[in-house]
Amino acid sequence: MQKRLVKKEKKIFGVCSGLGYYFDMDPTLVRVIFLIAILGFGTGLLLYLILAVVMPEDTPPVN
Repeated sequence: MQKRLVKKEKKIFGVCSGLGYYFDMDPTLVRVIFLIAILGFGTGLLLYLILAVVMPEDTPPVN
């Protein structure tokens, strides 16, 4: 089964959990990275919002 970049478990939009699943990382670590990008550089929020619009929803597998 091929990995796809999709939104997963939703806290806000599901972007961080989708990225964590795709890159085999803990979603909490991805959330911390986004928080640092937002507070430190200011670009994290724009990137998060773009990904929230562009990433498709996770669909259940069809039997």
